[in-house]
Amino acid sequence: MTIPTPEELQRAIENGDAAIAGLLQQQRVPIVSDSRATFLYHGQADSVALQHWVYGLPSRLELQRVGKSRWWMLNMDLPRRSRIEYKLVVRRNGHEEWLLDPLNDRIAHDPFGGNSVVHMTGYDEPEWSLPQTGGHRGTFETWTMPSRSLQSDREIRVYLPPRYRPNRRHRLLLLHDGDDYVRYSRLAAVLDNLITRWEVPPLVVGLLNPHDRLIEYGADRRHAAFIVEELLPELEQRYPIIREPSGRCLGGASFGGVASLATAWYYPNTFDMLLLQSGSFAFTDIGRHTRGPVFDPVVKFMNRFRDSIGKPAKQFYLSCGVYESLIYENRSLVPLLQSAGFQVKFEEARDGHNWENWRDRLRNGLMWLFPVPAWFYYE
Repeated sequence: MTIPTPEELQRAIENGDAAIAGLLQQQRVPIVSDSRATFLYHGQADSVALQHWVYGLPSRLELQRVGKSRWWMLNMDLPRRSRIEYKLVVRRNGHEEWLLDPLNDRIAHDPFGGNSVVHMTGYDEPEWSLPQTGGHRGTFETWTMPSRSLQSDREIRVYLPPRYRPNRRHRLLLLHDGDDYVRYSRLAAVLDNLITRWEVPPLVVGLLNPHDRLIEYGADRRHAAFIVEELLPELEQRYPIIREPSGRCLGGASFGGVASLATAWYYPNTFDMLLLQSGSFAFTDIGRHTRGPVFDPVVKFMNRFRDSIGKPAKQFYLSCGVYESLIYENRSLVPLLQSAGFQVKFEEARDGHNWENWRDRLRNGLMWLFPVPAWFYYE
Protein backbone atom coordinates (compact mmCIF):
# COMPACT_ATOMS: atom_id res chain seq x y z
CA MET A 1 0.00 0.00 0.00
CA THR A 2 1.44 3.35 -1.06
CA ILE A 3 1.54 5.93 1.71
CA PRO A 4 0.45 9.37 0.45
CA THR A 5 2.76 12.31 1.03
CA PRO A 6 1.46 15.45 2.79
CA GLU A 7 1.44 17.15 -0.61
CA GLU A 8 -0.73 14.39 -2.08
CA LEU A 9 -3.10 14.64 0.88
CA GLN A 10 -3.40 18.38 0.40
CA ARG A 11 -4.16 17.98 -3.31
CA ALA A 12 -6.80 15.35 -2.52
CA ILE A 13 -8.43 17.67 0.01
CA GLU A 14 -8.43 20.50 -2.49
CA ASN A 15 -10.12 18.18 -5.03
CA GLY A 16 -13.06 17.65 -2.69
CA ASP A 17 -14.35 15.35 0.05
CA ALA A 18 -14.81 12.40 -2.30
CA ALA A 19 -11.14 12.42 -3.30
CA ILE A 20 -9.81 12.56 0.26
CA ALA A 21 -12.37 10.00 1.48
CA GLY A 22 -11.24 7.56 -1.20
CA LEU A 23 -7.62 8.08 -0.25
CA LEU A 24 -8.24 7.61 3.47
CA GLN A 25 -10.18 4.38 2.96
CA GLN A 26 -6.83 2.72 2.33
CA GLN A 27 -4.95 4.39 5.21
CA ARG A 28 -4.87 4.34 8.97
CA VAL A 29 -4.99 7.85 10.46
CA PRO A 30 -2.66 9.31 11.59
CA ILE A 31 -0.76 8.45 8.45
CA VAL A 32 2.69 7.19 9.36
CA SER A 33 5.66 7.08 7.02
CA ASP A 34 8.94 6.12 8.65
CA SER A 35 9.58 8.95 11.15
CA ARG A 36 6.72 11.28 10.15
CA ALA A 37 3.12 11.24 11.30
CA THR A 38 0.39 13.24 9.58
CA PHE A 39 -2.61 14.08 11.80
CA LEU A 40 -5.93 15.03 10.21
CA TYR A 41 -9.21 16.44 11.44
CA HIS A 42 -12.39 17.19 9.52
CA GLY A 43 -14.99 19.61 10.83
CA GLN A 44 -15.94 23.20 11.39
CA ALA A 45 -13.64 24.83 13.94
CA ASP A 46 -11.89 28.09 14.76
CA SER A 47 -8.71 26.16 15.48
CA VAL A 48 -7.53 22.59 16.11
CA ALA A 49 -4.52 21.50 18.13
CA LEU A 50 -2.77 18.27 19.03
CA GLN A 51 -2.47 17.79 22.79
CA HIS A 52 0.25 15.24 23.53
CA TRP A 53 2.47 14.15 26.42
CA VAL A 54 5.92 14.10 24.88
CA TYR A 55 8.13 15.86 27.38
CA GLY A 56 10.54 18.21 25.65
CA LEU A 57 8.13 19.39 22.96
CA PRO A 58 5.45 22.09 23.25
CA SER A 59 2.47 20.28 24.76
CA ARG A 60 0.16 21.64 22.04
CA LEU A 61 0.87 21.75 18.34
CA GLU A 62 -1.52 23.56 16.03
CA LEU A 63 -3.07 21.84 13.02
CA GLN A 64 -3.32 24.07 9.95
CA ARG A 65 -6.49 24.50 7.91
CA VAL A 66 -6.08 23.20 4.36
CA GLY A 67 -7.16 26.04 2.09
CA LYS A 68 -10.80 27.00 2.70
CA SER A 69 -11.86 23.41 3.43
CA ARG A 70 -12.95 21.90 6.73
CA TRP A 71 -9.83 19.75 6.80
CA TRP A 72 -6.97 20.40 9.23
CA MET A 73 -3.49 18.90 9.02
CA LEU A 74 -0.31 18.60 11.09
CA ASN A 75 2.94 16.93 10.07
CA MET A 76 5.01 15.83 13.06
CA ASP A 77 8.44 14.22 13.07
CA LEU A 78 8.76 11.42 15.63
CA PRO A 79 11.50 8.79 16.01
CA ARG A 80 10.92 5.27 14.77
CA ARG A 81 9.51 2.79 17.32
CA SER A 82 7.69 5.61 19.12
CA ARG A 83 4.27 5.15 20.63
CA ILE A 84 2.42 8.41 21.36
CA GLU A 85 -0.89 9.12 23.11
CA TYR A 86 -2.79 12.28 22.25
CA LYS A 87 -6.09 14.11 22.02
CA LEU A 88 -7.38 16.76 19.62
CA VAL A 89 -8.33 20.15 21.07
CA VAL A 90 -11.08 21.72 18.97
CA ARG A 91 -12.09 25.34 19.58
CA ARG A 92 -15.42 26.71 18.38
CA ASN A 93 -17.08 30.01 19.32
CA GLY A 94 -14.81 30.56 22.30
CA HIS A 95 -15.29 27.03 23.66
CA GLU A 96 -12.61 24.34 23.81
CA GLU A 97 -13.28 20.59 23.62
CA TRP A 98 -10.81 17.74 24.05
CA LEU A 99 -11.65 14.87 21.67
CA LEU A 100 -10.48 11.41 20.82
CA ASP A 101 -9.37 11.46 17.20
CA PRO A 102 -12.55 10.55 15.25
CA LEU A 103 -10.45 9.20 12.37
CA ASN A 104 -8.39 6.89 14.61
CA ASP A 105 -9.89 3.78 16.22
CA ARG A 106 -6.75 3.02 18.23
CA ILE A 107 -7.44 4.02 21.85
CA ALA A 108 -5.49 3.48 25.08
CA HIS A 109 -7.52 3.50 28.27
CA ASP A 110 -6.48 4.70 31.73
CA PRO A 111 -8.18 5.71 35.00
CA PHE A 112 -8.99 9.12 33.52
CA GLY A 113 -10.67 7.84 30.36
CA GLY A 114 -8.70 7.27 27.20
CA ASN A 115 -6.39 8.73 24.59
CA SER A 116 -5.91 8.22 20.89
CA VAL A 117 -2.66 6.48 19.97
CA VAL A 118 -0.24 6.62 17.08
CA HIS A 119 2.27 3.83 16.47
CA MET A 120 5.34 4.92 14.55
CA THR A 121 7.18 2.61 12.17
CA GLY A 122 8.95 -0.14 14.09
CA TYR A 123 6.55 -0.25 17.04
CA ASP A 124 4.41 -3.38 17.33
CA GLU A 125 1.90 -4.16 20.04
CA PRO A 126 3.39 -7.17 21.87
CA GLU A 127 1.74 -10.43 20.87
CA TRP A 128 2.38 -11.89 24.33
CA SER A 129 0.06 -9.27 25.88
CA LEU A 130 -3.00 -10.39 23.91
CA PRO A 131 -5.55 -12.81 25.41
CA GLN A 132 -5.19 -16.19 23.74
CA THR A 133 -8.24 -18.28 22.84
CA GLY A 134 -8.18 -21.74 24.32
CA GLY A 135 -5.11 -21.10 26.45
CA HIS A 136 -4.64 -21.87 30.13
CA ARG A 137 -5.82 -19.08 32.39
CA GLY A 138 -5.18 -18.14 35.96
CA THR A 139 -7.94 -17.39 38.44
CA PHE A 140 -8.62 -14.56 40.86
CA GLU A 141 -9.64 -14.62 44.50
CA THR A 142 -10.82 -11.55 46.40
CA TRP A 143 -10.99 -11.11 50.15
CA THR A 144 -10.95 -8.33 52.74
CA MET A 145 -8.67 -7.88 55.71
CA PRO A 146 -8.54 -5.23 58.43
CA SER A 147 -5.40 -3.09 58.70
CA ARG A 148 -4.17 -1.68 62.00
CA SER A 149 -1.57 0.45 60.25
CA LEU A 150 -4.01 2.03 57.79
CA GLN A 151 -6.99 1.93 60.18
CA SER A 152 -9.37 0.59 57.55
CA ASP A 153 -10.39 -2.61 55.82
CA ARG A 154 -8.51 -3.45 52.64
CA GLU A 155 -9.74 -5.53 49.72
CA ILE A 156 -7.05 -7.84 48.38
CA ARG A 157 -7.20 -9.57 45.02
CA VAL A 158 -4.89 -12.49 44.32
CA TYR A 159 -4.02 -14.03 40.97
CA LEU A 160 -3.42 -17.78 41.09
CA PRO A 161 -1.52 -19.00 38.04
CA PRO A 162 -2.15 -21.76 35.53
CA ARG A 163 -0.54 -24.91 36.94
CA TYR A 164 -1.20 -23.65 40.47
CA ARG A 165 -0.42 -26.43 42.94
CA PRO A 166 -1.38 -26.08 46.60
CA ASN A 167 1.40 -28.53 47.53
CA ARG A 168 4.20 -26.48 45.94
CA ARG A 169 5.76 -23.21 47.07
CA HIS A 170 5.24 -20.39 44.58
CA ARG A 171 7.09 -17.14 44.09
CA LEU A 172 5.20 -14.00 45.08
CA LEU A 173 4.75 -10.76 43.16
CA LEU A 174 3.03 -7.86 44.95
CA LEU A 175 1.90 -5.07 42.62
CA HIS A 176 0.73 -1.61 43.62
CA ASP A 177 -2.30 -0.37 41.64
CA GLY A 178 -2.93 -4.02 40.86
CA ASP A 179 -6.44 -3.63 39.47
CA ASP A 180 -5.22 -0.88 37.15
CA TYR A 181 -2.52 -3.23 35.86
CA VAL A 182 -5.28 -5.73 35.10
CA ARG A 183 -7.59 -3.17 33.45
CA TYR A 184 -5.11 -1.10 31.47
CA SER A 185 -1.97 -3.27 31.08
CA ARG A 186 -3.66 -6.63 30.41
CA LEU A 187 -1.84 -8.11 33.39
CA ALA A 188 -3.94 -11.28 33.49
CA ALA A 189 -3.27 -12.07 29.81
CA VAL A 190 0.43 -11.23 30.21
CA LEU A 191 0.78 -13.56 33.20
CA ASP A 192 -1.26 -16.32 31.58
CA ASN A 193 0.86 -16.21 28.43
CA LEU A 194 4.27 -15.96 30.09
CA ILE A 195 3.51 -18.71 32.60
CA THR A 196 1.93 -21.04 30.02
CA ARG A 197 4.96 -20.62 27.75
CA TRP A 198 7.35 -21.25 30.67
CA GLU A 199 8.91 -17.82 30.25
CA VAL A 200 8.30 -17.13 33.94
CA PRO A 201 7.50 -19.64 36.69
CA PRO A 202 3.97 -19.89 38.10
CA LEU A 203 3.53 -16.76 40.23
CA VAL A 204 1.07 -15.89 42.94
CA VAL A 205 0.34 -12.19 42.43
CA GLY A 206 -1.14 -9.94 45.10
CA LEU A 207 -2.95 -6.90 43.69
CA LEU A 208 -2.81 -3.86 45.97
CA ASN A 209 -5.28 -1.01 45.62
CA PRO A 210 -5.06 2.18 47.72
CA HIS A 211 -7.77 4.31 49.28
CA ASP A 212 -5.80 7.57 49.12
CA ARG A 213 -3.15 6.82 46.54
CA LEU A 214 -0.95 9.90 46.61
CA ILE A 215 -0.68 9.78 50.41
CA GLU A 216 -0.33 6.03 50.92
CA TYR A 217 2.10 5.60 48.02
CA GLY A 218 4.12 8.72 48.85
CA ALA A 219 6.74 6.84 50.92
CA ASP A 220 4.26 6.51 53.82
CA ARG A 221 5.56 4.30 56.65
CA ARG A 222 2.01 3.20 57.54
CA HIS A 223 1.59 1.72 54.08
CA ALA A 224 4.95 -0.05 54.35
CA ALA A 225 3.94 -1.48 57.74
CA PHE A 226 0.69 -2.77 56.25
CA ILE A 227 2.56 -4.55 53.45
CA VAL A 228 5.25 -6.20 55.57
CA GLU A 229 3.73 -6.64 59.02
CA GLU A 230 0.13 -7.43 58.05
CA LEU A 231 -0.32 -8.45 54.41
CA LEU A 232 2.70 -10.71 53.99
CA PRO A 233 1.84 -12.90 57.02
CA GLU A 234 -1.76 -13.14 55.81
CA LEU A 235 -0.67 -14.20 52.32
CA GLU A 236 1.72 -16.77 53.78
CA GLN A 237 -1.11 -18.23 55.83
CA ARG A 238 -3.53 -18.43 52.90
CA TYR A 239 -1.26 -19.52 50.03
CA PRO A 240 1.73 -21.82 49.48
CA ILE A 241 4.31 -19.11 48.76
CA ILE A 242 8.04 -19.00 49.38
CA ARG A 243 8.64 -17.39 52.76
CA GLU A 244 12.13 -16.11 52.08
CA PRO A 245 13.13 -12.79 50.43
CA SER A 246 14.47 -14.74 47.44
CA GLY A 247 10.91 -15.61 46.45
CA ARG A 248 9.39 -12.14 46.80
CA CYS A 249 9.11 -9.21 44.44
CA LEU A 250 7.42 -5.86 45.10
CA GLY A 251 6.55 -3.56 42.24
CA GLY A 252 4.54 -0.70 40.82
CA ALA A 253 4.47 2.23 38.43
CA SER A 254 4.72 5.98 39.03
CA PHE A 255 3.85 6.58 42.72
CA GLY A 256 3.55 2.79 42.98
CA GLY A 257 7.26 2.64 42.24
CA VAL A 258 7.93 5.05 45.10
CA ALA A 259 5.80 2.93 47.44
CA SER A 260 7.73 -0.20 46.41
CA LEU A 261 11.16 1.33 46.91
CA ALA A 262 10.20 2.99 50.19
CA THR A 263 8.65 -0.18 51.63
CA ALA A 264 11.74 -2.22 50.78
CA TRP A 265 13.99 0.50 52.25
CA TYR A 266 12.02 0.74 55.50
CA TYR A 267 12.07 -3.09 55.77
CA PRO A 268 15.45 -4.28 54.43
CA ASN A 269 15.98 -7.95 53.61
CA THR A 270 12.26 -8.50 53.03
CA PHE A 271 12.18 -8.43 49.20
CA ASP A 272 15.04 -9.57 47.01
CA MET A 273 13.46 -8.12 43.87
CA LEU A 274 11.89 -4.78 42.92
CA LEU A 275 9.99 -3.97 39.70
CA LEU A 276 9.99 -0.18 39.33
CA GLN A 277 8.25 1.34 36.29
CA SER A 278 8.47 5.09 35.64
CA GLY A 279 8.96 5.67 39.34
CA SER A 280 8.13 9.18 40.55
CA PHE A 281 11.58 9.39 42.13
CA ALA A 282 11.75 13.17 42.49
CA PHE A 283 14.69 14.51 44.50
CA THR A 284 16.70 17.69 44.95
CA ASP A 285 20.43 18.35 45.07
CA ILE A 286 19.88 21.90 46.27
CA GLY A 287 16.88 24.15 46.82
CA ARG A 288 13.22 23.17 46.51
CA HIS A 289 11.57 20.98 43.93
CA THR A 290 8.93 22.30 41.52
CA ARG A 291 6.53 19.35 41.28
CA GLY A 292 3.94 20.55 43.80
CA PRO A 293 3.20 19.78 47.45
CA VAL A 294 2.06 16.19 46.80
CA PHE A 295 5.71 15.41 46.05
CA ASP A 296 7.03 16.83 49.34
CA PRO A 297 7.17 13.46 51.17
CA VAL A 298 8.56 11.76 48.05
CA VAL A 299 11.41 14.26 47.73
CA LYS A 300 12.16 13.98 51.44
CA PHE A 301 12.35 10.19 51.17
CA MET A 302 14.38 10.15 47.94
CA ASN A 303 16.92 12.59 49.36
CA ARG A 304 17.36 10.31 52.36
CA PHE A 305 17.55 7.22 50.15
CA ARG A 306 20.23 8.73 47.92
CA ASP A 307 22.31 9.59 50.98
CA SER A 308 21.92 6.13 52.54
CA ILE A 309 20.82 3.40 50.12
CA GLY A 310 20.82 0.57 52.64
CA LYS A 311 19.72 -2.89 51.47
CA PRO A 312 16.20 -2.62 50.05
CA ALA A 313 16.68 -5.50 47.57
CA LYS A 314 19.25 -7.41 45.54
CA GLN A 315 17.80 -7.04 42.04
CA PHE A 316 16.21 -3.93 40.55
CA TYR A 317 14.36 -3.83 37.25
CA LEU A 318 13.66 -0.23 36.21
CA SER A 319 11.93 1.06 33.10
CA CYS A 320 10.94 4.53 31.93
CA GLY A 321 9.79 6.29 28.80
CA VAL A 322 12.16 8.76 27.21
CA TYR A 323 9.17 11.06 26.63
CA GLU A 324 8.49 11.33 30.38
CA SER A 325 9.59 14.19 32.60
CA LEU A 326 10.79 11.50 35.05
CA ILE A 327 13.41 10.07 32.70
CA TYR A 328 16.22 12.04 34.37
CA GLU A 329 15.37 10.79 37.87
CA ASN A 330 15.06 7.18 36.71
CA ARG A 331 18.31 7.28 34.76
CA SER A 332 20.13 8.75 37.74
CA LEU A 333 19.16 5.83 39.96
CA VAL A 334 20.93 3.26 37.79
CA PRO A 335 24.58 4.16 38.51
CA LEU A 336 23.67 4.87 42.14
CA LEU A 337 22.29 1.35 42.59
CA GLN A 338 25.08 -0.26 40.58
CA SER A 339 27.75 1.48 42.65
CA ALA A 340 26.13 -0.01 45.77
CA GLY A 341 26.64 -3.50 44.35
CA PHE A 342 23.06 -4.33 43.30
CA GLN A 343 22.04 -6.11 40.12
CA VAL A 344 20.25 -3.59 37.92
CA LYS A 345 18.48 -3.86 34.59
CA PHE A 346 17.20 -0.60 33.10
CA GLU A 347 15.16 -0.20 29.92
CA GLU A 348 14.01 2.91 28.12
CA ALA A 349 11.20 3.12 25.60
CA ARG A 350 10.06 5.77 23.14
CA ASP A 351 6.83 6.21 25.04
CA GLY A 352 5.32 8.32 27.82
CA HIS A 353 3.94 7.94 31.33
CA ASN A 354 1.12 5.50 30.65
CA TRP A 355 -0.17 1.99 31.26
CA GLU A 356 0.64 0.57 27.83
CA ASN A 357 4.27 1.62 28.18
CA TRP A 358 4.35 -0.26 31.49
CA ARG A 359 2.59 -3.24 29.88
CA ASP A 360 5.15 -3.43 27.11
CA ARG A 361 8.01 -3.74 29.59
CA LEU A 362 6.43 -6.47 31.76
CA ARG A 363 7.80 -9.44 29.82
CA ASN A 364 11.43 -8.33 30.03
CA GLY A 365 11.09 -7.29 33.64
CA LEU A 366 9.40 -10.46 34.87
CA MET A 367 11.66 -12.79 32.88
CA TRP A 368 14.75 -11.11 34.29
CA LEU A 369 13.51 -11.08 37.88
CA PHE A 370 11.94 -14.56 37.75
CA PRO A 371 14.10 -16.85 35.60
CA VAL A 372 12.59 -20.28 35.09
CA PRO A 373 14.61 -23.11 36.68
CA ALA A 374 15.59 -25.78 34.17
CA TRP A 375 13.75 -28.52 36.06
CA PHE A 376 10.40 -26.77 35.39
CA TYR A 377 10.55 -27.94 31.79
CA TYR A 378 10.70 -31.62 32.68
CA GLU A 379 7.77 -31.92 35.08
